[in-house]
Amino acid sequence: MACDGEGGSGKSTAARLISKKYKLFYMNSGLLFRYASSLIIKHKPKKIIPFLKKRFGNLNYKKVARLNLHSQEISNHVGVLAKQKKVREIMRNFQKKIIKQHRRICCEGRDQASTILKENPRYDVAFYFKCNLNTASFRRWVDLKKKVSLAEVKKSLRTRTLLDKKRRHNPLKKMTDAVLIRTDILNKKAMVGKMSKEIDRKLISKYGRNFKAR
Repeated sequence: MACDGEGGSGKSTAARLISKKYKLFYMNSGLLFRYASSLIIKHKPKKIIPFLKKRFGNLNYKKVARLNLHSQEISNHVGVLAKQKKVREIMRNFQKKIIKQHRRICCEGRDQASTILKENPRYDVAFYFKCNLNTASFRRWVDLKKKVSLAEVKKSLRTRTLLDKKRRHNPLKKMTDAVLIRTDILNKKAMVGKMSKEIDRKLISKYGRNFKAR
């Protein structure tokens, strides 16, 4: 399953909730890029690619998932880092390895449907998340415990989304078969309900009732 969307669109919350409901392994690709940014900020390596290849060689994803990587400093850094082709190759290879280890998986990020799960294996269902900038900025501002100004958060999200959509390699885009989820007009219950209806329709018809939430 693929969950893609813009920064602050609520895709992480949605992916976590739906993963719990359907007992799927949850992988947040954004955390991998954030972790890479945090390492670069901390260690300031002279050669980024060899440094990241070594760090991601035997990385334990579960350890990364427990880290708090949502500082404004990392947010401002990661969008530029994610534009680099060789960095994306390192992240893609790592994600593919995790996907091979988990048959039932929900992959969340910005290019899961368009790149990571486009083929071998292909996603069974894809969602694309959108949220108006004001709502997304306020949510992210609260997540950051109001340690930076709301205006700065809004500027950062706007810049990141523009970088994601305009970057040359694996840009953020909605696949034609992805189901649009507007988190600025849906509460959590309605959001999970809409996603569940689509999942049940597609996955049960393809795999039988083994994929229905238990």
